Amino acid sequence: MKKRVLFIDRDGTLIVEPPVDYQVDSLEKLEMYPKVIRNMYQIAQELDYELVMVTNQDGLGTDSFPEDTFWPAHNKMLKTLEQEGIVFDEILIDRTFEEENAPTRKPRTGLMTKYIDNPAYDLANSFVLGDRLSDMQLAQNLGCQGILLQPTLAAHDLPVVLTTIDWDKITVFLTEANRAAQGRTATVQRATKETDIAIALNLDGSGKKAMDTGIGFFDHMLDQLAHHGKLDLSVKVKGDLHIDEHHTIEDVAIALGEAFKIALGNKKGIERYGFFNLVMDECLAQVALDFSGRNWLVWQPMFKRERVGGMPTEMFEHFFKSLSDHAQCNIHVRCEGNNEHHMIEAIFKAFARAVKAAKQITGVEIPSTKGVI
Repeated sequence: MKKRVLFIDRDGTLIVEPPVDYQVDSLEKLEMYPKVIRNMYQIAQELDYELVMVTNQDGLGTDSFPEDTFWPAHNKMLKTLEQEGIVFDEILIDRTFEEENAPTRKPRTGLMTKYIDNPAYDLANSFVLGDRLSDMQLAQNLGCQGILLQPTLAAHDLPVVLTTIDWDKITVFLTEANRAAQGRTATVQRATKETDIAIALNLDGSGKKAMDTGIGFFDHMLDQLAHHGKLDLSVKVKGDLHIDEHHTIEDVAIALGEAFKIALGNKKGIERYGFFNLVMDECLAQVALDFSGRNWLVWQPMFKRERVGGMPTEMFEHFFKSLSDHAQCNIHVRCEGNNEHHMIEAIFKAFARAVKAAKQITGVEIPSTKGVI
């Protein structure tokens, strides 16, 4: 995965900028921006961004701004942030005056050449945070997006995606942007002497589906999973159906379970649990799901027919057991009814709805007191 960066201005963004001389040249002038510490901690600990401070300090090292007045306050700020778990990957300071038009002075990018045209970085999904239009111009020059902490400025034709002075809102916005950039997708290729399977899964899809397992009723059930789970799902299989359906159904479950595990990633912010009661005519299906990192299946449905739609009914339990094992989740299934087609379809629909609930992102932390699932 490419690295994403937050290029963060200092004065007026991390610390309050003095309104008269605009220089934080004494400890008495050092004041942290409201809400910045707790929000920067959350960003540093929970989101996948490199942190780079980029600041213009006019004439630093000259008589107008001696270094011995700059560093005590600057280092005090850094120490305060470090003690709260906030450490910058890089600190870039330009010392020139504006009239010098130095290539290193914001909004020019001379200090940030390592990030430009570097395939390791995803600048399109990176951000510049600052309180001046020069910061937003820097965002434009880098190919980033801008977050402007100065609502009175009109940033016409600049890539500003959020204007606010509230760091709480910045963290919420960056959390959503982080999730969107990460993507929750997986592709799994699984080839054995019995089956050749290709699966593509997008947890944040809209229900797009393309099934080709060679078993019509199985395709129909996987369609239910995609549609009711709001998953984009493609399943292509070449299986040894000339022998029977067992290997195709089992191996699809294995590959699909692996796809869920990959797409869920570290599971930060997910709801984790999902449960759904679903009626279909005379039958009632109940499914509970926990993306716990542990595999377990409790299966209580009983079928009288040997086959439904060309699928052995014994394979439905085996499908969910193999899925549970490889997705590393708990699945509990109950179903009562008379029509076994209805029962099986209701189970798949209820499972899909449970997945839809469990996969949704409702926070920013891993949903476990252990800190990992």
